[in-house]
Amino acid sequence: MTVNRRKFLLRTAAAAAQAGVTAGLSFGEKAQRVQTGDPEAPAAKPNIVIFHSDQFRWDFIGANGLNSATHTPNLDALASRGTNFTHAVTNQPVCAPSRSVLLTGMYATETGVWHNGLGLRQDLPTLATELRKAGYTANYIGKWHLAPGSESRGGGRGAVKPEFRGGFDDFWEASNELEWSSHPYEGTIWDRDGNPIAFKNEYRVDFITDRAEKFLRQTHEKPFLLMISQLEPHQQNDLGRMVGPQGSAERFADAFVPADLRSSPGDWHKQLPDYYGACESIDASAGRVRKILDEENLTANTIFLFLSDHGCHFMTRNQEYKRSAHNSSIRVPLLIDGPGFERAQQIQELVGMVDIAPTLLEAAGASAPATMKGRSFLPLLRDPQARRDWPNRQLIQISESMTGRAIRTREWTYCVADPTGATDKPASDNYHEYQLYDQKNDPHELVNLTGRKEYREVADGLSGQLKELMLQGGEAEPTFEPAKLYP
Repeated sequence: MTVNRRKFLLRTAAAAAQAGVTAGLSFGEKAQRVQTGDPEAPAAKPNIVIFHSDQFRWDFIGANGLNSATHTPNLDALASRGTNFTHAVTNQPVCAPSRSVLLTGMYATETGVWHNGLGLRQDLPTLATELRKAGYTANYIGKWHLAPGSESRGGGRGAVKPEFRGGFDDFWEASNELEWSSHPYEGTIWDRDGNPIAFKNEYRVDFITDRAEKFLRQTHEKPFLLMISQLEPHQQNDLGRMVGPQGSAERFADAFVPADLRSSPGDWHKQLPDYYGACESIDASAGRVRKILDEENLTANTIFLFLSDHGCHFMTRNQEYKRSAHNSSIRVPLLIDGPGFERAQQIQELVGMVDIAPTLLEAAGASAPATMKGRSFLPLLRDPQARRDWPNRQLIQISESMTGRAIRTREWTYCVADPTGATDKPASDNYHEYQLYDQKNDPHELVNLTGRKEYREVADGLSGQLKELMLQGGEAEPTFEPAKLYP
């Protein structure tokens, strides 16, 4: 017997012995051996924690380097350890539609949730349903906003029936519209059996974090998906304002004003102090969750993702806070750490909310269903050729403020709108050119170039690309009318 043959047999015997030792280990035991750095630790599917904030601007994370007043040490640490996707956008800049895109990897006109108050289609595969097929539990805490009914329709604000939970069929403590069933220091969410869980005299962000701690400190026999959906820094709807922790207004009274807001009317001068305070509380919550993962020996085998559903322009672009094609509406933070993402790098390619579910499924070793229109961006982390070939364009669908469509590329934003002003339909068969912004020379989008003859060729090229994306997104081909006047 040759030496190489002898070594091969010895290795095979050792591997078989190790397999016998580890075959009976629970998921928790496997994960703990990974956490402690055991070189012979068996492979364990990674847990996935999605920390979802509401209306959190991309530039309010200190690591992104554009805001001198931001205090986000925990998110900055996450960005420095993991992967910071610096050009992530939402494909529909309003709460419920954005969430439907996140969970299905489809566009909002396909999910059944093209505006707030509609229920997610029950026949669609979601991140939760597909991970459960792969052996995961699917768990949810906080704001849901994907069950039918809304404030405008007189109901659907609180407890969510099981059939409307999008496959989150395990641990469930949530409210359909947390901004209506609670206030910053009191309110109610409901458990999986419909029993109320009330809180009082505690800031809402901290209460939701308490519930996440309860889940994370349990024994887990299977890998888990946990989505923690915070409301802040979104405004409290029935108060019509942001509400940070007590003292926020005083601490941030003279805080930095982002450049896209300074020259425009809006309510930023009143809302920014509490918005800053709420963002700071979200950072503390994310840090606390990370600390719990460390204490429970879960960090090394957990993918931790921080993002928001959309941004906030403080009524500078329309009569509310989002629902526009501007960066302040569509650009979102996206920080990911954990197995496969712990690379301490920035990814500058343009990725969309529609791409997140396929990415997480691939990272978990599961297949994305054919319904998902997004693409996994995992290759961007490891393959230079993938970066060179990445399309760097995203379809943006806009509802409620207008019926509009936009394409965002690295260089341009091009937006069209239904000229009738209709907002009661998911799409139009005719749009007029509305906005054109040069992202290289005007990143704060202060000058709308639509209608300028020297940009006609640019607009024509973007028009063709936008129609192509709309067709890929399942829409009928519309007509676009060119702008006749420079605004």
